[in-house]
This record gives sequence, structure tokens and C-alpha cells, in this order.
Amino acid sequence: MLEQLADKIRYINNQHTNIPNPSCMKFQVIFTYDSEYLGYVAEVPELPGCVSQGKTLDEAIENIKDAIKGYLHVLEKHGKPYVPKESQSFVGEVLV
Repeated sequence: MLEQLADKIRYINNQHTNIPNPSCMKFQVIFTYDSEYLGYVAEVPELPGCVSQGKTLDEAIENIKDAIKGYLHVLEKHGKPYVPKESQSFVGEVLV
């Protein structure tokens, strides 16, 4: 099941990131299935407090994109430009 979820995230990510707009920004997003909510929670570690959710993975992706845009808009509105981090972490898998 986890591998199917990972494949779906990769597929959806490829669909949503193949946008011919050079000004697009890429953010790492952590998706977690919430069994109480019966949907996905999405959070952006690089943007503290930037969290959203959706009943489906597609919905969570669209909602977190809106949350990121809103977060960046508020920063700009308050005169605090977004400065990307030089290095980012990632989640990987190891077999033991």
C-alpha cells in the first residue's frame, strides 16, 4: 500500500510540476494519511505553519498549493521576502 501511495504521489507530482513557467517554485511537502479525518494532511516543513488537507491526495495537493501561495502572499504583504533555503532534506527508504 505504501508503494502504491508513493507511486501515486510521484505521478501526481509529475502532472503538477510539468508547468512551462520558469518562475514556478518547488517545495517539499509531507503527506500523511489521517485515519480520523479519513484523508491526507499536507505540510511544508520549509514554511512553518503551512498546512492543509484533503479527502483525496489530489485534493490535498491542490489545497497545499493554495496554502503555499497564501503563505507567500502574506510574507510579501508584510515586506518579508521569501528566501529559499540553500539545502533541503528529503525522506528516503532503506531496507533492513
